[in-house]
Amino acid sequence: MSTNLARQFLLREDVVFLNHGSFGACPRPVFETYQRWQLELERQPVAFLGRDLSERMRVPRVALSAFLGAGQDDIVGLVNATEGLNIVAQSLDLQPGDEVLTTDHEYSALEKTWAYVARRTGARIVTVKVPMPLVSEAAFTEAVLAGMTERTRVLFLSHITSPTALVLPIGPALREARERGIYTVIDGAHTPGHIPLHLAAMGVDFYAGNCHKWLMTPKGSAFLYVRPELQGLINPLVISHGWTAESKQPGARGAFGNSPFIDELEMQGTRDPAAWLTVPSALDFRRNNGWEGVAADCRELAQETSRRVRDLTGLPALSAPEFCAPQMVAMPIPDPGIDMLEFQKLLMDRFGIEIPCFKWQDHTIVRLSVQGYNSRPQMDVLVGALSDVLKL
Repeated sequence: MSTNLARQFLLREDVVFLNHGSFGACPRPVFETYQRWQLELERQPVAFLGRDLSERMRVPRVALSAFLGAGQDDIVGLVNATEGLNIVAQSLDLQPGDEVLTTDHEYSALEKTWAYVARRTGARIVTVKVPMPLVSEAAFTEAVLAGMTERTRVLFLSHITSPTALVLPIGPALREARERGIYTVIDGAHTPGHIPLHLAAMGVDFYAGNCHKWLMTPKGSAFLYVRPELQGLINPLVISHGWTAESKQPGARGAFGNSPFIDELEMQGTRDPAAWLTVPSALDFRRNNGWEGVAADCRELAQETSRRVRDLTGLPALSAPEFCAPQMVAMPIPDPGIDMLEFQKLLMDRFGIEIPCFKWQDHTIVRLSVQGYNSRPQMDVLVGALSDVLKL
C-alpha cells in the first residue's frame, strides 16, 4: 500500500489503525471540504439553513444515487444507518403475532431496535442461524427460507455483517420474500464504497447505509433508500418543517417542493448538514486516487493477513473467501483468558494497535479492517503482537 495515500488521512502516526470498519476515517481533502461547508454555514446561517438548504441537500443526493444505482428521489440523507433503519422499523404497521425474520449475525443496535418494535406492536422476532462456516449461497438461502411462515411480514438482513465481516448472499432470499409479499429491510452500514451496489436492480424495499465508513465522508453521513412504491409508508421519527398535513395524499409534495419522503426526513430543524454535503467530494477522492486498484490491494492484504493469523492460531476461517467482506475480516483467535475489552486495550497500550476484539457466540474474534492508508509493515506488527500476547 502507498505511504503517499496514508499521508492523505488525518490518523495519528503513533497508532496502527486497523479499525476502519467501526467509524471510518476521512481523507484530508474531504475533511477540508467538510470544514469549508461548516464555515459557510457559520458565516450566514439564515441563508444556509433557511433559504438554501433544500437545494444544497439535493446535490449529494443526486451524486450518491448515481453511485448506488438508485433513482435520485429514492434516497434521502440522514445521520447514520441506524437512524434510517429505525425510521423503517417504526413506520411499518406490524400487528400482534406478525413475525420479523432475521439472523444471528445482526448488529446489536438493530437487534435492540426490533426488540423495541416487537414490544410496542406485539410482533415476534424469529432468528435463524446462518450455517457456519459460510461456504454456500444455497445453504444460507435454505436457512433463511426455512424461517419464513405465513406470519412473516419483514425480512431483516445485514448485507455485510458487523461481528463476522461476512458478505451475506442475500439476493435469492430477497426475491423469495418479494414473491411472498414480505417487506425486505437491509442493513447496509458497511456496504457503500465497500462492495458495488445497484439498489434498484436488487429489488430491495428498504436499504440504509453509512457514508462515513467505506465511502470515507466525515461522521454523521448516511442514506435511506426506499422503493418508490413504498415511500408513502414512511413516517419521520421527528415531525419538523418538512411535514405537511397532506403528505399521505396521492401526488402530495413536501413543504420544500420535494416528495414528502425527502422533505419530511431531510428537513429536521437546526442541524449541521456538512458531513452529508461532502458526499460528492468523497466520490471525487475515490476517482482521483484510482480506488478500484486501491480496494484490490486492500483485499489482497486483508486476505494475506487473515491467512497468516490462521497459520499462527490453527483456527479455521469463518467463511469461504467469496463470502468475506473485501476489506474487513473477522479472524478467530484462541481465548486469551482475559476480558476482550482488556485484550483490546492491551494491544493498544503495548503495541499501538487499534483493532476491535470481542466474543461472538463460541468464537473469540479480532476484526481486521484494511483501508488505503494501511501497509504490510502494519500487518507485521499485528501478527507479531498476536503471537507475543497469545504465546503462539
